[in-house]
Amino acid sequence: MQNPAQNSDQPTFSPKALRRVTYALSLIASVMVVGIVGFHYIEGMNYVNALYFESMLATGQGPPLTLTTDNGKIFASIMAFVSVGSILTTIVYTLGPVLSSVWREGLERVEKEARTVEKDVEGKKDQAQE
Repeated sequence: MQNPAQNSDQPTFSPKALRRVTYALSLIASVMVVGIVGFHYIEGMNYVNALYFESMLATGQGPPLTLTTDNGKIFASIMAFVSVGSILTTIVYTLGPVLSSVWREGLERVEKEARTVEKDVEGKKDQAQE
């Protein structure tokens, strides 16, 4: 008897892929928590404003609120680099294997087509010489 999950049209993810996604989301969550708590304590923001501020930094949209302390500005500068870096790392870490296999399959198809064209050209050369 077959597993019902095998019959469905739902995509299945390998344990390795799920582990990659879990690690990546954990990284983003950790960075967000550090930023939220940091802005709460350094700038005195409430948690909603700290979440909003950190999410704008993490997505590269820039600070939506004016910071009042020098320590807050330094912390925001550091968190901007860390946050954007963690987002980019997450994208590469989770999508890298998929994009790599798509790229590899595309190259294999191009090479196969190139060999087919070469054979066709050589066959026409041989016919022209006869």
